[in-house]
Amino acid sequence: MAYDVIVIGTGPGGYVAAIRASQLGLKTAVIEKESLGGICLNWGCIPTKALLKSAQVYEDIKHAESYGIEASGKPNFEAVIKRSRGVADKMSKGVQYLMKKNKIDVIMGFGKITGKGKVEVTNGDDKKQSVEGKYIILATGGRSRELPSLPIDGKKIIGYREAMSLPQQPKTIIVVGSGAIGVEFAYFYNSMGSKVTIVEFLPRIVPVEDEEISKELLKNFKKSGIEVMTDSEVTSVDSNGNGVKAKVKTPNGEISLEADILLSAVGVAANLENIGLEAAGIKTDKGRIMVDKYYQTNVPGIYAIGDCTPGQALAHVASKEGIICVENIAFTEKKFNHQPEALDYGNVPGCTYCYPEIASVGYTEKQAKDAGFDIKVGKFPLSAAGKATAAGHNEGFIKVIFDAKYGEWLGTHMIGYNVTELIAETVVARKLETTHHEILNSIHPHPTISENIKEAIEVAYGEAIHL
Repeated sequence: MAYDVIVIGTGPGGYVAAIRASQLGLKTAVIEKESLGGICLNWGCIPTKALLKSAQVYEDIKHAESYGIEASGKPNFEAVIKRSRGVADKMSKGVQYLMKKNKIDVIMGFGKITGKGKVEVTNGDDKKQSVEGKYIILATGGRSRELPSLPIDGKKIIGYREAMSLPQQPKTIIVVGSGAIGVEFAYFYNSMGSKVTIVEFLPRIVPVEDEEISKELLKNFKKSGIEVMTDSEVTSVDSNGNGVKAKVKTPNGEISLEADILLSAVGVAANLENIGLEAAGIKTDKGRIMVDKYYQTNVPGIYAIGDCTPGQALAHVASKEGIICVENIAFTEKKFNHQPEALDYGNVPGCTYCYPEIASVGYTEKQAKDAGFDIKVGKFPLSAAGKATAAGHNEGFIKVIFDAKYGEWLGTHMIGYNVTELIAETVVARKLETTHHEILNSIHPHPTISENIKEAIEVAYGEAIHL
């Protein structure tokens, strides 16, 4: 079978690329070894949010009295997991529908490049078939990164995938790593009633965020009973007994921690094995496929997008990379009327769905200073926000950073109730090169959490009304 475009992998990069390719008149096929939607829909972004929503509902029930309501309840861990799996299944079926709607051929099996424009697909019965395409897009995604000291066995030492579908709730859990995956699962299990300990190698949790965000999350986590160890490293794990025993190197010497389960959340490794990179001569560096701004590899006709490339390992990044990649292919084929704009990786929002939520984009305060900007910083506490107070969720703040000379919006960093829904305003404003004047002169509805972005800007420019 011959196609214009063959996409290997159907995560949020692959399936979006396939749909856009079909929309642009390119005959398209996707190859998927497991479930349509990839890790994001089946074992990542979507089902974790279902778990976290269950945790939030339970938290509200526990504090119902503060809302003037008498209510009680306890979590059914198995039912919580079952709901999450149901949400994932529904979303995966949605991708099946989109493939059919867009007349995209779905080939189930493991795809491997075997020559110019050729892909061999091996299914579960070890049956092989060959498909040909003028353009091949690798969207093979990633998996939990393994450290030598933390060999994942899927039972006692687990990755994010196993953490979403444990048969029973652990009484105690050690979470190694405090990036988005680590803190989301730490929040979930703590809310469900497990005793949680976070071990972070770097000096602060959520280390890619602004330092004030890290401090605020640490304060809230400690308040909720999560034990946090920074500047610490798990050097070895013994899983021979009923649970796990971890040796942890801390600034004060080595200690031993015991728990039922250890979750390794130390990052993502790209899926590059056995997909034909070496034979095709495709260049990689530091475990990622090297690509140009339109995602072509060093081999003409072969492209790569998403977590298997050097950009941020985020679903929305993979989706946009897929669209840019395909539109450039279509432009080459004279099926699209202009070359697409390259992605600005400096304006990619990041969201973390623990509680309180975290959302950010652009420069942190330190990064802005290090880059030589003279800056104006505004910070508005949600304790002074009417909507947050009425909702009973007034932890956290919104922080904005502007260039003092030209008024350029350099960055926004938020921690608090529902803030992941607010970050797009900054992304769009930065894309449009908006200054503080335009935002201050745009009415934000009251009462909302979003109006507090404007309030933070007022603080930055000495015009605060509500502080």
